[in-house]
Amino acid sequence: MTTQDAQETFDFQDGNGPVPAHKHSNGGGWVADTATVAETAYVGPDAWVFGNARVYGYALIYDRARVSGRATVYGDASVSGNAWVFGNARVYVYAAVYGDAWVYGDAEVSGGASVSGNASVSGRASVSGNAWVKGDARVRGNARVEEGAVR
Repeated sequence: MTTQDAQETFDFQDGNGPVPAHKHSNGGGWVADTATVAETAYVGPDAWVFGNARVYGYALIYDRARVSGRATVYGDASVSGNAWVFGNARVYVYAAVYGDAWVYGDAEVSGGASVSGNASVSGRASVSGNAWVKGDARVRGNARVEEGAVR
């Protein structure tokens, strides 16, 4: 008689129901088996990484943050609060997304930039340098917010 290991599952509330998943070894947050998270990255106990998302380097995903779709968070970037990074979005090189902010589509946030509050960055928009996008600001389409700008 063979014993089959019980597959652990978790419902990421994305309409797919419970899917194979595991708790990340560095922080204890839920990671879908289809996602890739480096051992060096931190996924806090209430954070989720799912879909085909990738989290590399020393990235931090914590509080109730979500990273999903084909999004990538890497370097020393962080996603926290109730923030959500999804679609094909990329957050990297000391960038921070927090509060209730969303970064999605093919958007990029990099180089020490911050997106916070209820702000969103979407489409092919880019926020870089030490720029801040905050409050209820929307950066979308092909817009660029660069070095030192505050929106």
